[in-house]
Amino acid sequence: MTKILLEGMSFYAHHGCFEEERKIGTRFEAECTLEYDASAAAGSDNLHKALDYQQAYNVIAAEMAKPSALLEHVAKRVLHALHDRFPELERAEVKISKLQPPLGGNIRKVSVVMGSEEL
Repeated sequence: MTKILLEGMSFYAHHGCFEEERKIGTRFEAECTLEYDASAAAGSDNLHKALDYQQAYNVIAAEMAKPSALLEHVAKRVLHALHDRFPELERAEVKISKLQPPLGGNIRKVSVVMGSEEL
């Protein structure tokens, strides 16, 4: 099984439990691992036989643009959307991080990690 890693994706989005967070928005990071059988792509050097990570990024960006109260909800939506778009996808894992969350102290980020098995 081949893994494609999309790392360090950065988004400005409107996720959060507090109305102010959803109104103002904040910075988020996303990481994603996509697993599929890449033997046809590796043997042919043909993009049409590969899982196109540009399209995967577009799927993730579209889901990040939809406001949600919980990071868990965002992660689950991303996983569903990836599996819907890529039937060849065997497994995926997504990590969504809110940077500098308003927790009353100094914290760099809070993250949720979810995999396909949780769908």
